[in-house]
Amino acid sequence: MTDSTDVTHLTDLTDSGLAEQARALAAGEVTSRALVEHSLARIAETQPLLNAFRRVRGEAALAEADAADRRLAAGEAGGRLPLLGVPLAVKDDVDVAGEPTAFGCAGDFPPKSADSEAVRRLRAAGAVIVGKTNTPELGQWPVTEGPAFGVTRNPWSTEHTPGGSSGGAAAAVAAGLVPAALGSDGAGSIRIPAAWTHLVGIKPQRGRISTWPEPEAFRGITCHGPLARTVADAALLLQAASGSHAGDLHRPPPVDVLAAAERDPGRLRIALSLRPAFAAARQWLDPEARAATVRIAERLASLGHEVIEEEPRYGLIGLTFVPRSMSGVREWAGRVPDPALLDTRTKVNARGGLLLGGGVLRVARAAEEPLRRRVGEIFDRFDVILTPTTAVPPLRNGELSDLSSSRTDAAMIAACPYSWPWNVLGWPGMSVPAGFTARDRLPLGAQLLGPADSEPRLISLAAQLEAEERWFEQWPDPTYAEATPACA
Repeated sequence: MTDSTDVTHLTDLTDSGLAEQARALAAGEVTSRALVEHSLARIAETQPLLNAFRRVRGEAALAEADAADRRLAAGEAGGRLPLLGVPLAVKDDVDVAGEPTAFGCAGDFPPKSADSEAVRRLRAAGAVIVGKTNTPELGQWPVTEGPAFGVTRNPWSTEHTPGGSSGGAAAAVAAGLVPAALGSDGAGSIRIPAAWTHLVGIKPQRGRISTWPEPEAFRGITCHGPLARTVADAALLLQAASGSHAGDLHRPPPVDVLAAAERDPGRLRIALSLRPAFAAARQWLDPEARAATVRIAERLASLGHEVIEEEPRYGLIGLTFVPRSMSGVREWAGRVPDPALLDTRTKVNARGGLLLGGGVLRVARAAEEPLRRRVGEIFDRFDVILTPTTAVPPLRNGELSDLSSSRTDAAMIAACPYSWPWNVLGWPGMSVPAGFTARDRLPLGAQLLGPADSEPRLISLAAQLEAEERWFEQWPDPTYAEATPACA
């Protein structure tokens, strides 16, 4: 098939997802240039409104697509090149050679000379990186907006956020600009946007995807992971990006997530947990978020699983999260070309990283293993924990923008109290679509949590659930593209 591929067919292929695009490319039904051109055109069309991308690699991506087409013609698809010619996006906290890594910050950042290890692995699998997606400043908030790039909007409702901090990646996948994207998760930053844009998002085991050139990210709380429409696509991207660098501090044993997506999970014992870990902020579970999670619990029970309400013993896990998070902010804030351009709240958090460094940080790190034993006790009796992904539906754009640092922290903890404990523990978690709010049809998510190296079990369970729910058949109303931005 030539680059004059029918636009309708291209749209169908783009919407069909990662695995189907890879299959069509390997079968010669479409060229990489055609898919990449189509992706770039959709990005350009939606960028004034959705604002999903910080950097678009137009010429470079097309050159990479042409190189992929030559390799496809030589029969190199499949095997070690499972993503050959497929357009993907990555979050702007990983390095792409020739592009700056601004991580949501304002300023003149120099281009990077080499790819991050995760990007290197995606390229080694044959992927074409079409651009870098927006993220709030240093990934700190569950919304994607800031003075450096404006507001990133949710394709399901452009008055609402797609979440954060991987909000640009989520918006790009939800709108069909790319079939999947690589995000990162330091307190739910993959799972929150997945929930609020009707996607599958996986935070894998710490170290499953290398953070190199960082030996670990944000003192070990941040992991890279996939956002996609289907479990199989998320598993495919996770498998392609997985692997360690010699300099990584965390190098878990490999697991086969691709096979897991095709495997029946067996009958599992699932703990339904609706109470979040303690945090020093008001917490309230929206009735529709609660109902969506309970409905998923009932669906799992109908599939033969035993679902029982029970809560993990979190203890004082929140006291170990803050020093690590703020220390990471301080480290990153020290790298920006012009610190004066940082958000006032970032400066407050960076100062907190200084105050909570040293001995306090060492104590926080030392508490991780006792916390694993305490929380992990529940897995003596259960295989998986089911929780809401967030306590509320998507926030409105600008809802956090004018708040003080303390009020911002309180608001985001209240909205998103369910995801961050798993970042402390380093264990896998994933968000799956759980339905929509009744009045505004805003997406909601449910979270599946497991112990160390349990990605295969979570993925098998999610795939079984997906076969019943068929959430991938539901898309945002495309008329969002006809709207105009409410603010810059």
